[in-house]
Amino acid sequence: MNKVVTFGEVLMRIAPLGNKKLKQTNQLEYYFGGTEANVAISLSQLGNQTQHVSVVSDDFIGDAAKGFLQKFGVNTHSIYSSQHPLGLYFLEVGAVMRSSTITYNRTHSAFSNIDPKQIDWHKVLEDCQWFHWTGITPALSLNAYQVLKDGLTIASQKGIPISADPAYRSDLWNYGKDAREVLNELVKLSTIFIGGPNEINELLDTKFLYKNDDFIKGSKQLIEKHPNIKKVFDKTRNSINANWHKIQARMWNGSEFLETNELEITHVIDRIGTGDAYAAGLIHGLLHYDDTKALQFANAACAIKHTIEGDANLATEREIINIIEGNLSGRIIR
Repeated sequence: MNKVVTFGEVLMRIAPLGNKKLKQTNQLEYYFGGTEANVAISLSQLGNQTQHVSVVSDDFIGDAAKGFLQKFGVNTHSIYSSQHPLGLYFLEVGAVMRSSTITYNRTHSAFSNIDPKQIDWHKVLEDCQWFHWTGITPALSLNAYQVLKDGLTIASQKGIPISADPAYRSDLWNYGKDAREVLNELVKLSTIFIGGPNEINELLDTKFLYKNDDFIKGSKQLIEKHPNIKKVFDKTRNSINANWHKIQARMWNGSEFLETNELEITHVIDRIGTGDAYAAGLIHGLLHYDDTKALQFANAACAIKHTIEGDANLATEREIINIIEGNLSGRIIR
């Protein structure tokens, strides 16, 4: 099996049941997730060998978080423990014209206080066929940034494909580093870029628009600045309201523009983690298929995640292939 390594914070999601606001209830439910951990779980469900690198709290909450990843087949041997608490985020799920809202409690978390000496990247990256990172990780702390940079440097030296999802979150960059400078430094070490005009604009200080022509122009300029990047992948979303979305995927592979058909989700069950499902679907697709089918697989993986509760996509490869083949009726399979 292909070994994929992910690195990032494991979080606990806490939310009122259903579509209630927090002040309406004293009953809460929780899930474990985190952007990169979600990718690892999804890739594991698709039949890949995955290893997640992180730090969790040294208590029963941290144990439960590791157990959650293990349940879905993720190797947790490189998840370490710390006396600091596990990171949390709180979610109120919106409906129709009311948006979902999220607030984080992760500034002093176990992962933010990661010790750069804890991670032996040479050992972690043995027999690795892919390394995935997002821009959330270097935003959290100087230590998290340094550990990620060390890992990317070694992975790049080993010739391992590296997917970068810059995922710029302005509210997270609070420790003094310039986000644009750091993200450009890390993207330079990567080979696959997951993002569109918004992400390219953040990196290059440009003003590309959302349309396909600008996506192509932006992709070319990104590759010119960071020649290690070979392909650029993007996901577009048309939100009719909180419960009704249309999604489509597109790519520039250095010589050709490709895009998928639009998939319509008329009843969103869970919006969280859909971008991570796209990233996992893309990685799986690029490891097993050509560019066209990889793009279709990523879009279909993103679409089906909207129907699954929790942070991670638990869909199988067969379920995703069914969507690509046009089986969208949702009829019972007997």
